[in-house]
Amino acid sequence: MKQNLIIKSLIISAMFFTGLTLNAQDWPNLDRFRAENGLIGAPSRGEKRVVFMGNSITQGWKEVHPKFFTEHPYINRGISGQTSPQMLIRFRQDVINLQPKVVVILAGTNDIAGNTGPSTLEMIEDNLSSMAELANANGIRVVLSSVMPVYDYPWKKGLNPAEKIVTLNVWIKKYCDEKGFTYLDYFTPMADEKHGMKEELTYDGVHPNETGYNLMEPLVQEAIKMALKTKPKKN
Repeated sequence: MKQNLIIKSLIISAMFFTGLTLNAQDWPNLDRFRAENGLIGAPSRGEKRVVFMGNSITQGWKEVHPKFFTEHPYINRGISGQTSPQMLIRFRQDVINLQPKVVVILAGTNDIAGNTGPSTLEMIEDNLSSMAELANANGIRVVLSSVMPVYDYPWKKGLNPAEKIVTLNVWIKKYCDEKGFTYLDYFTPMADEKHGMKEELTYDGVHPNETGYNLMEPLVQEAIKMALKTKPKKN
């Protein structure tokens, strides 16, 4: 009886660790867009292709307003829950290899929420700058978005993210100014007096609703126009 219990315990442990290994094998979720990327050819002559790299806010954009992506040469590469190190790993596959003229990067909030473990602002800055400089080195214009305002994460309360987001956005703007990249400020028009997202723009304090995306769309299109007027710089 005791031997059977030991064997059963070993089997359960093996299944648990095998599951962890399988999940860890594709930590950045490269498989999510691999097949879809393979069906996308090179940009057509004169096409001003744009890739949106991001997390659930980017993913949800296509779900809430799919026409925004089908009516423009925009490719959505948002994956819910992702942090900037995961995006950095898949950046070559999901951005560079698609040969866009512009990349719009929206990342950092899930890092602050600790989705893949503790993360300092410096770690987020390193990952954002690495993505931006990879794009720039490959002739892709860079739009770096501000992190969206959040007062508290509903899935991880008590982290006090608001002021961290303000500090990170100051760095993003300064970095863009120094490097000649385009800074996209979603934060200012979407934030309330507590540096959370305005109630009418969100359904949970983190993710935009349809009204929120309607506010964001002209902002990102203006940023894309600005980026297209710039020339990629040498890193």
